[in-house]
Amino acid sequence: MPASSWGLRRAGFLLSKAACAFALGIPLAAPVLALAQFSPMVQAQQHLRAVDTMTAQFTQVNRNGRSLAGELTLKRPGKVRFQYQSGVPLLVVGDGNSLIMIDYKVRQVLRVPVSSSPLSALPDPSKDLSRVARLSPLTNRDKVVLEVRDPKHPESGTFTFSFSRSQTSPAGLMLEGWTVLDTQGNRTTVHLTGQRLNGVVSDKAFTWNDPRPRSR
Repeated sequence: MPASSWGLRRAGFLLSKAACAFALGIPLAAPVLALAQFSPMVQAQQHLRAVDTMTAQFTQVNRNGRSLAGELTLKRPGKVRFQYQSGVPLLVVGDGNSLIMIDYKVRQVLRVPVSSSPLSALPDPSKDLSRVARLSPLTNRDKVVLEVRDPKHPESGTFTFSFSRSQTSPAGLMLEGWTVLDTQGNRTTVHLTGQRLNGVVSDKAFTWNDPRPRSR
């Protein structure tokens, strides 16, 4: 298989396993009545722009029902880390420009531009969601659901972000997780728990060890 083809397939596989967000917007103490004047789309954008850091536990389930767990760490601008549970030889790190997917089992490293994926709304919330997202019919009083698909990069698939209503969170929302549907019809769901916003996160959290052999 050509390297470019392998890279796209590998990127899709790993990107469907991972992902995150946030900054700007309504003050944290904004009255609930004030939030009512904003559309759910605007609220979601403001939430993603209102958080400088986030840590959370994530559970990922693929189309076969296989479940993996791990820890998500996010820091603006552009830094994100998906640390999988012990025994899973995968790591995903965002350095602001690229999502770096490391497979320690086969000692391979793949870089994908953040801008080429709808997932960029997480580490880079400056992206205007209204250009690539639409409200899902699942949106209701308790939830806001956005379907994100970048027409410039259809190979990235569709990301569906789910937010729950929360009076104590920025813009009145809390990111609960997302679902990824790739171009082959494979569906992966990520659910977040234990979200902690705007805490202290060191830049050291986004370092990683390169498994590739050093050339002489």
